Formats: sequence, C-alpha cells, structure tokens
Amino acid sequence: MFNTDNSNGNEGTAMSLSERKALHLTGRLPSVVEDINTQKKRVLQYLRSKPSMLEKYILMARLRTTHMRLFYKIVIEELQELAPIIYTPTVGTACMEYSNIYPFLTPPGVPDGLFLSGTDDFETLCDTIRSYDPSSAFSPEIAVISDGSRILGLGDLGVGGMGIPIGKLQLYVAGAGIDPRRTLPVIVDLGTNNERLRTDPYYLGQRKARPADKEFYESVDRVLKALKTVYPNLLIQFEDWSSEHAFGLLEKYQNQLLCFNDDIQGTGAVILSGMINAIALAHTESGVSPDSHRIIFYGAGSAAIGVARQIQSYFQIDCGMTEEEARRLFWIVDSKGLVTSDRGDKLPQHKVYYARNDNNGKQYKNLMDIVNYIQPTALIGLSSTSGAFTTDVLKRMAELNARPIVFPLSNPATKAECTFADAMQATDNRVIFASGTAFPAYTIAETQKTMVPAQGNNMYIFPGLGLGAVLAQPKTISDVMIYKAAKALADSLSPQERKQGLLYPELDRIRDVSAIVAEAVCREAIDQGTASSDIQNAFNKGHLLGYIEERMWSPESKLIKNKI
Repeated sequence: MFNTDNSNGNEGTAMSLSERKALHLTGRLPSVVEDINTQKKRVLQYLRSKPSMLEKYILMARLRTTHMRLFYKIVIEELQELAPIIYTPTVGTACMEYSNIYPFLTPPGVPDGLFLSGTDDFETLCDTIRSYDPSSAFSPEIAVISDGSRILGLGDLGVGGMGIPIGKLQLYVAGAGIDPRRTLPVIVDLGTNNERLRTDPYYLGQRKARPADKEFYESVDRVLKALKTVYPNLLIQFEDWSSEHAFGLLEKYQNQLLCFNDDIQGTGAVILSGMINAIALAHTESGVSPDSHRIIFYGAGSAAIGVARQIQSYFQIDCGMTEEEARRLFWIVDSKGLVTSDRGDKLPQHKVYYARNDNNGKQYKNLMDIVNYIQPTALIGLSSTSGAFTTDVLKRMAELNARPIVFPLSNPATKAECTFADAMQATDNRVIFASGTAFPAYTIAETQKTMVPAQGNNMYIFPGLGLGAVLAQPKTISDVMIYKAAKALADSLSPQERKQGLLYPELDRIRDVSAIVAEAVCREAIDQGTASSDIQNAFNKGHLLGYIEERMWSPESKLIKNKI
C-alpha cells in the first residue's frame, strides 16, 4: 500500500546477515535467516488459529504495513482463502468496528490511508497530500476514494469506510499486479449522518452532519483538484458514495478526469459479463432468445441502475435492439414497489429512465405480485434486503422458466436476497445463479453432484480496467471501454469452464483474466486515438498482451532495498 517504505523493503527474518549488518539491524532480529515460504507457512498457521474473521482481518492488516511482500505473497497464492478476509464479507465488520480496531491495524506512525477533510482549502489539501508519504520514491497511479456514506449495504459509516479503499487496492495488487507502492486509499471526511457514530466517544471522524449538496460538491471538487494537481496522471476510482452523489459525481467528472465509479460501472460491467453468459446458457438449454427476456431489478440504488444500463448496452450493441426496445426489457422495483411514472411520488432522477408507463394505472408493491404480473426470465437483487427472494418467489420463477436466472447481488452475505442453497432447492436445481458475495457449494442429494455458485465479484473487472487505464493513460474512461472490459471478461472463459456451465472464470485465473480485460481497455484506447505511445508501440509490434503481463507487479518483483 502506498503509505511508507517500511513495509516495502522489510523482509523480517528473511533478511540476510549482510543486509542486517548494512542496515544496522544486527541484534534487532532473531539469529535465524529463513526464506519467505517459511514465513508464509508460519503466518498461515497462526492466521488459521484465529477464532474470528475480524481477528484474521486485523492480523493481515498489520502484516500489510510491516511486511508488504509477505502479505501479497500470501494473498496472491491463497486468494480463495484470503479474499473473504481482506475484503467482503469481513471488511464490512471491519468498517463498522474501525474506530475500535484502528490502533491495532498499523504500527505507530504508519498511516492506514489518506484522510482528507472536506473543509480544508485547496492549498492545505495539496500540502496534506504531498506530506502523506514524503520519503517514497513512488507516485501513486490509482486512488480509491470514498466519503463513507454508503458502505456496502451497511449505510453511513463515515471514516470507518476507509476499509473499503484499502481492500479494493489490495485486490488491485493481487488481481492485476498494480504496484502496491503506487496505490492510494482516500477517505474524504465530510461528517456523518449516523447519529450512533456522532455520539460514540471513540469515533475517529468529524462529529457533524453531512453538508448540503452545494457544499458537498464544492468540497469534493477541491479534493479532486488537489489530488490531480499533486498527481496529474492519477486514476481515480469512486467507491461507496451515496446513490445520488455517486451518479452526480460520475456525471460531473466522467468526461473531465481519468475516473470511474466501481459501484455503478464496475458492478454493471461484471454483472453484464455474467448475464451475457447466462443469456447464452438459457438460449442454448431452453431456447429463450436474447430479445425475449424480461428482467426485474429488485433494488433501485446506484448499483442497480448502473447494472441495468450496462446490460441494456448488450441488447443494443450485440442484439441489434434500439434503445427503446432494450429499455422495455427492464422493470425496476424499489421499497415502494414497481417503479412507474404514475405511482404518485416524486422519483429521484436516476430512477426516471426506467419508470414504466405501460402499467395501465395499476400499481404493484409485493414482489410475488410483480413476478406474476411481469413473468420475468431473470430476477436481479440489489436491495440489501435479506431473504427478499422467498421460496415462493423462487418456485414461481422455476414455474415460469426452464432455466430461471437469479442473481442476488447484495453484499455482505447477511444482506443477500437469497442463498445458493435456497435457489437450488426452490427451482429443482435448475437455476442459473450468480451472487454478489461468496456462498458455499451445494450438493444435489439425488446425484451427489456438487455445484459451485458463480460470484459476480467486481474483482473480475476493476483490477483489469484500472491496469489498462494506468498503462494506456487515456484522458477519460469511456462507456465503450467499460463495455469492452465486460465483453472481454465474458469471453475469457476457458473451454473447460464453459463445459462446466460457469458464468465467470475460476478465481485462481484472476491475473490472466485481468490482463485480458486490460488488453481490451488498451485496444479501445488505441481505437479512440487516446492511448499512450508505449501501448501503441506494443500493439504495433503484436505484443500488447505480453507488454501488459510484463508490467504486472508480483511479490517476486525487485524491491528497493535501501528504503527501509
């Protein structure tokens, strides 16, 4: 993580005797000199002995800031085991407990991330950013930035949301080989509307209500200008902002800065990829043509609308439908029921596009009534409402479809609309399933066949998207780039994975997949005439994918040893 070079060069007991002597560390370490594989085994043994996921999170957080190379060796080589520890679902608990666990996450004096005050003026912000890590030889390439206002499905956690930028950047390193010394986690402290936090004596953020929109946008604008002033080539990823602000920030900056919103565009792209493969499965196995789908979105926040827009782009681009024809395939459901133009309430702007006007004045609130009315082929959940996809709803989906598509995408698992086991049991094991969080495999009792659920994890998209953008250095990340990234992910399935009916590649192939996604982003930048000269030259030589792979950092990459 881009915070100090202490963890970047430190190798602990793997340092040779000559290195210890040169750095005046003789006597400050035990006498044994061991290799990093032994260190890894020791950490894993201790990690696995911890009784709770939060304790494991704290242990790994401390290791990240004391022995970066060992941390990423473990994460990369044991990603299936470590991803749920360093990110979802455990990061949700860590964010809620952040003010309590903060003293145990890093050694004294080592920052966990960059905390910026929304009330600081431009020059103060620039000075704060420059002084964050003055000894580093590396400038950050990617910043993940949040204000903590909508953390996962947990709501406003204020500065406790710092765990999200940190976790995302760890996945950038593990998934796409972004150099950890060139990553920057940022929280903009604008206060919190969470009364519990404001009255908590241990809360680490500003104990004031969040500002009105005018002050909010002015504050964020100062922060972004300061970041881009200090680091002009920085890619900015917006993460976990409230729905209205997420859309507002993306609309304002998408065509101005090298940036994207992972909740809107990243989630949309990864679910689009899974839906492309789900639609192909449904077509092959039950004859449902792509243009005859009827898709319900249960949930109408920024992620839901972002996903819908991405899937709609597939119907328009690949299926040849007009925008209006593709738009009519979607029905959006919020807490008040089916979103219609004549429902009688004032709709937020981001819901207006999908508001139905063909309901003949009828309003539907209950999900079962909505399913019976629409008779959908696909049910996608982004509501953070646990159990919303009831057994009756799932059974009805199975009655309507030979291969019902069910995507409960809410995070963490406690917020998911249904589990994989729920969906399998209620649909006679016929469901085409993907979730937003990891669920255990399910064994079909009659055949003893074990089925592994697909997970629409943004990790399949944002690391490769970020890597491609960092290397190509386009002025902006276009909608077409996002679409090409999603298509590249869908097409990255191996023949064996397709034979197994998988919607996403195996997670242990994530680095290969991220390189493929990055290549698609770079190719689009080339087509748009905005790619860097290095990327253009690599493409001209027929070596683009190899060029990308050669620039992916790994724990075996050479480290600067003179900056401990």
